[in-house]
Amino acid sequence: MSLTLATPDTETPTLAPRERETLRHIAAGRTYVQTARHMGLSKHTVDAYLRRIRAKLNINTTAELTRLAISLGL
Repeated sequence: MSLTLATPDTETPTLAPRERETLRHIAAGRTYVQTARHMGLSKHTVDAYLRRIRAKLNINTTAELTRLAISLGL
């Protein structure tokens, strides 16, 4: 199951389940290392997921990521 976000005048971006999980951890205040440990990944993979999320959704800051996660109920 993927998370689809509607944005006006653009193709609808979709977050993969692992991207959604990563977003939830970061929004909860976990660091990249804590998130990586919890998900069984390297911190580099967590960084890659967050870079993909930012690119898909045109988000630049962790505050914006957190706001998005809250609005999505993650």
